[in-house]
Amino acid sequence: MKRKLTTILLLALIFTVECNAQLFPTLGGQRAGISTLQFLKMGVGGRATSMADAFIAVADDASALYWNPAGLAFAKQNEVMFSHNAWVADISQEFVGGFYKLSESDVVGLSLTSLHMDNMEVTDEFNPYGNGQYFGFGDIAFTLSYSRKMTDQFSVGASIRYVEETLDRLKMRGVLIDIGTMYWTGLGSTRFAVAVTNFGNEFAPDGEVTLWGGRKNSEWQSFSPPTMFRIGFAFEPLQTEQNKITASIQLNHPNDNSENVSIGGEYTYANIVALRAGYKINVDEQGFTAGAGVNLPLGIGNVSVDYGFAAFSRLGSVHRFSIILGLY
Repeated sequence: MKRKLTTILLLALIFTVECNAQLFPTLGGQRAGISTLQFLKMGVGGRATSMADAFIAVADDASALYWNPAGLAFAKQNEVMFSHNAWVADISQEFVGGFYKLSESDVVGLSLTSLHMDNMEVTDEFNPYGNGQYFGFGDIAFTLSYSRKMTDQFSVGASIRYVEETLDRLKMRGVLIDIGTMYWTGLGSTRFAVAVTNFGNEFAPDGEVTLWGGRKNSEWQSFSPPTMFRIGFAFEPLQTEQNKITASIQLNHPNDNSENVSIGGEYTYANIVALRAGYKINVDEQGFTAGAGVNLPLGIGNVSVDYGFAAFSRLGSVHRFSIILGLY
């Protein structure tokens, strides 16, 4: 039964790749640019990045604080995670988070995300190369998460997130929520997950700016947050004492662009060394991803170091580094 299921799933993955032009047209691309707080769409963790973000059904470590809070309930130990993302255009993203198992069924977690870049010179109609003044831009998100294992096979999780974006004198503030589920089917290691992230009201900036000629403006248009609906499926086609292969496929439905699919794979040897790769289908600029990781045992836990690489067709490459400290 397990061998037949594995064959069917692999054929489905191949069929999806071959037929993506028909199954996933650019319908929805006209929605691009209608949401704000785009930094919330930037994933965290070298492991998830190298698997093309096909991760909501895989997330069982501290990165689940971002991807799917329901995955925290299946974690085997308490963890703290640090992640650095060297994004395009000299933009950097930092993430720090951790969770604590209150019991075998209940988990709470906290995380902080920050996006920052160097100050930019102010330009106007008469000074296109700068007028000698500078302005800053940055984002921050603080998240509280809770996950509960309802049964040995099913868990739910939720997060509440305070977000703030600063553009010179303007600020946007608000609260968003994430909701996720994870279900182990009982057929081998197959499981699927559903997650809705960044759900909330529209955002509009607060503040006043002075325009050329002394005119002032304090009325701003509001925009929706970048809400994302994801369905993911994962399983292990090979799992022995020394070798394990994890395969994952995920359908992503953003509110501000076309639907797309992510496919990822991970090979682990002796639970120490991991090699990963993935591919994004129907995503502008993005496609192939890859990475690796190492898991080193400690006396009271373990430390995992992961690296993820994502290629952009015209914008360059993205590099993510993450460290997870686990305590038994």
